[in-house]
Amino acid sequence: MPTFTIDQLRGIATKVLTAAGVPAADAAVVAQELADANAVGHDSHGVMRLMQYVDGIQKGFFKLGTPIEIVKQGGSFTVLDANFNFGQVAAMKGLECGLAQAKAMGTATVMIRNCNHVGRLGSYSQKAAERGFASMMSVNAPGPGGVAPYGGIEKKLGTNPISMSAPWGQSALVLDMTTSATAEGKLRVAFQKGEQVPEGLIIDSAGNPTTDPAKFYGEPGGAILPLGGLMGFKGFGLSVMIDVFGGMLSGSGVCRTDLPRGSNGVWMYFVDIEQFTTRAEFDELLARYVESLKTSKKAPGVTEILMPGEIELRRERQRRSEGVAIPDETWRQINELAAKLGATL
Repeated sequence: MPTFTIDQLRGIATKVLTAAGVPAADAAVVAQELADANAVGHDSHGVMRLMQYVDGIQKGFFKLGTPIEIVKQGGSFTVLDANFNFGQVAAMKGLECGLAQAKAMGTATVMIRNCNHVGRLGSYSQKAAERGFASMMSVNAPGPGGVAPYGGIEKKLGTNPISMSAPWGQSALVLDMTTSATAEGKLRVAFQKGEQVPEGLIIDSAGNPTTDPAKFYGEPGGAILPLGGLMGFKGFGLSVMIDVFGGMLSGSGVCRTDLPRGSNGVWMYFVDIEQFTTRAEFDELLARYVESLKTSKKAPGVTEILMPGEIELRRERQRRSEGVAIPDETWRQINELAAKLGATL
């Protein structure tokens, strides 16, 4: 597999996106988010998404260069309409609106409708934490999803992720998880590598358990299971409520047939920590809390207890030093796409 630096991946993404007609400023935002996802080990949200995005552009699902419109705004809330521009561009505007309002009011809520795929949700919550805010965010899929409801076998729900964050010293605690058993992009990574996936993640079109990601794709294809295994009703319940917040309250909706898989409705909530407690008190309490958890007696075979987001921090240090290996099939597809667009990588 070829290996690239993060800057090289950002450059590759920028060239492909601009060749596809994306305005330079928006291409820069999207390319940075894709490369940063690869940097922290979330290859499912990295440059492999270029094929999906260009396909969406060519099919008219992305409205390039459209403004991110403020629909409603009050003292501590904002509703944005992304007008089907790139989700990363809309999410970055939502982040800036939310942080400014939370700084003024203590807390803030941002809803984004008509939004394309935002990429790695944890990227935005991490940015909030690094600027001194706690946050909670979720994303729903108003259009066709890939996840079966608990007890069902059809694709009815999105992977509907949740991210929560808080400052942790000079870094951040970041929970970033789907309410499904896996992210669809991780299936795509395994599919492109020709690998199987662990048991308990997906079913085939007849509802039978499978470890072959190829059986997820195609028509009618299989489905991803809700998070939780035998307790999957918990992941299902979380996913339903994210559809309420990210879909219904934002105005993006649910059960839409006019959108591709991967479209998003977004809910963001921000808390300015220093308006609730001093930062010094918060940092001291969090440090004691982390130490308490990490010094717990460990199960057999466990050498260390990791905090939410800690493995991504370590992967980022490693990958920024050693580079990111891109699967041969993904690199082939990117080169093929670039050639069709007339881009030189």
